[in-house]
Amino acid sequence: MGLHPEAEAYRAARAAAGTPPLYTQTLAEARAADLAAIQAGAGAVEPVHEVRDGYVPGPDGDIPVRVYRPAGAGPLPTLLYFFGGGWTLGSIDTADGICRRLANAVPCQVVTVGYRLAPEHPFPAAVHDCHAALRHVAAHPTEFDADPERLAVGGDSAGGNLAAAVTLLARDGGPRLAAQVLVYPNTDQTIEPPGGEDPLLFNRRSVTWYRSHYLADPADARHPLASPLLADDLAGLPPALVITAEHDPLCAEGERYADRLRAAGVPTVLTRYPGMVHGFFAMPGTFDAGRRAQAAAATFLGTRFDRTAADDG
Repeated sequence: MGLHPEAEAYRAARAAAGTPPLYTQTLAEARAADLAAIQAGAGAVEPVHEVRDGYVPGPDGDIPVRVYRPAGAGPLPTLLYFFGGGWTLGSIDTADGICRRLANAVPCQVVTVGYRLAPEHPFPAAVHDCHAALRHVAAHPTEFDADPERLAVGGDSAGGNLAAAVTLLARDGGPRLAAQVLVYPNTDQTIEPPGGEDPLLFNRRSVTWYRSHYLADPADARHPLASPLLADDLAGLPPALVITAEHDPLCAEGERYADRLRAAGVPTVLTRYPGMVHGFFAMPGTFDAGRRAQAAAATFLGTRFDRTAADDG
């Protein structure tokens, strides 16, 4: 189908405001504009029982984290969430709305990881920061009042790519994961992204701009931690929810990854949102589909956490 009416209205509003593409701005300008756009589209800030900032040790110094806890006694199932932004933009604040809603809706504890950004810290810095944070939470459950048997990872866009990469590391070196949520993830850095170059929407030029910052060595595109779709074996990875948007240059590669997960025997739910564009998941105040997709992610995580608890009981 064509663009959903909400996506058409979003595009028209950007045209009326004269919003320049992020890839035409300086990094500082793009980082500020990206955060402002997401906050404007996120809707009302949802209260959470407890929100606190802290740090965990990383491979090159402390990594900032933000912890969201719903009401209720622990130890709690815990989701580590990795924000989007093409590994170049974004921060803990970028995913604030998503994490608040998931914490309440699952319910579960959500830990957002402030991984290092490119081009200052190119691949694989972000992957190793995210895995280090996961390992720390798993190894120090009392510090987080977390249930180490009910851990999951998730993320949108570049964050989805990082979540997929972290599952590969966790499968081979721990900790065990109950689930993964991949929202329009980058999964293959070697392909030429499809689609046009509509400057009012995330497009193929956006993909290559982010990629140029993240992959200091173009040969890294073939590394499975940069392109999880190219991993030799996906067996043994945690059950997955993969969310895609019809009018997104990342749609096909996200769906190919879901197909490969299924072929490897990984229980996988794939949901494509018709008429939607990249970024809709983070903006439920603009896109009703974003609200529905976040609710679907919460339901999936709650089911997987409950099933893990039953299997371990």
